Amino acid sequence: MTTELAKKRPEFRNINAFNDLPAYRWPLASIVSGMHRISGILMFVLMPFIIWMFDTSVTSEFSFARFKAAFNAGLWFFPGWIVKLVALALIWAFVHHLIAGLRHLWTDVSHAAVSKASGRQSALFTLVASTLLTLVLGAKLFGLY
Repeated sequence: MTTELAKKRPEFRNINAFNDLPAYRWPLASIVSGMHRISGILMFVLMPFIIWMFDTSVTSEFSFARFKAAFNAGLWFFPGWIVKLVALALIWAFVHHLIAGLRHLWTDVSHAAVSKASGRQSALFTLVASTLLTLVLGAKLFGLY
């Protein structure tokens, strides 16, 4: 008699990352959230390069000339365009992390921003703004203007 009255418990299963995740539809807000984490990790991992760039650019005129030469001629065995690509990745990471962080703060403060529509809209703004700013700053880095 007690078994008839007991509710059937939900059945949970482990997911298979190779089969289930590619078929999963990622909402735009989750993509931006994941990119926020990736940009933070990228900035953390490249912290020695950031410190080197800052130290070399402000120490003296000679070290600033060495800093400029690293972006034009290269650094150690890396050609200059690879150094510029690493700097461009850092630019994207900083810009995206800043805008996505402001988005997260805005959703924490604003109670109206917790709907699905506003989450998608703010995620789209974050992606577009960070991409445009990265393109503008990257064009300056590569000497297009």
